[in-house]
Amino acid sequence: MGRNVSGLLARGMTLAVALAAPVLADGEAAPGYLRIYAELLIEYTAAVDSEVGIRVDYAGLGTEPRWKALREALAAEAPPRPGSRPEKLAFWINAYNILAIDLVVRHYPVESIRDIGSFFRSVWKREAGRIGGRGYSLDEIEHDILRPMKEARIHGAIVCASVSCPNLARIPYSARGLEAELDASVRAWLARPEKGVALDRARNRVRVSRIFKWFSRDFGGRRGVLDFVRRYAPEAEGAWLAENLEGVRLSYFGYDWDLNE
Repeated sequence: MGRNVSGLLARGMTLAVALAAPVLADGEAAPGYLRIYAELLIEYTAAVDSEVGIRVDYAGLGTEPRWKALREALAAEAPPRPGSRPEKLAFWINAYNILAIDLVVRHYPVESIRDIGSFFRSVWKREAGRIGGRGYSLDEIEHDILRPMKEARIHGAIVCASVSCPNLARIPYSARGLEAELDASVRAWLARPEKGVALDRARNRVRVSRIFKWFSRDFGGRRGVLDFVRRYAPEAEGAWLAENLEGVRLSYFGYDWDLNE
């Protein structure tokens, strides 16, 4: 998505930005860094009817002073204290997505986020940015913070800047609205037949994102994956799966690591 598209979005959504910036989707007051993030999501992302789902204008963000301000504000933001599970989940999902975007912005142009890594240290294990005064990698946020919280829907919410990732949410996640927001993210992801779920009824086969293979344990194994997909798939696909769950064959899409731009 080029700079012209960004300019058009910025001019056409001035009112929407003004309304979205001070609060999150559920009316919850947002910290300063999330107000900036909300503005930039509106102006520098766009929904499209293709596998990627949501495109991100990395080139535009690279010249946007507010992106640097967002990065600096997040670096100064203290993570939530233990106790509020929704607050912790929302904070770290937003942080993961911001830092994944920022890695691409700082190294742009690249064809894939994986190009930012090296033979000795993958992009997932290098420091992605600072939060509350210390550095974090994407791996640390995903595997040491989010996955131990036992919320399988995070896999439909954290986005590693790639075409086959779930669609990037165009509003920040919030503690009070988290249940509905996670459900919406997973449903949007599984609604894409190129990367979420696709049925081959004649062969009694369901094809799903490779994320379900990589993180099968988080969903409860093969049966857990099928139950999860049945619950969040589009209505027709979910109904078919409910009737054919016992004998269905499970397979996986390939993964397109090209940037979601």
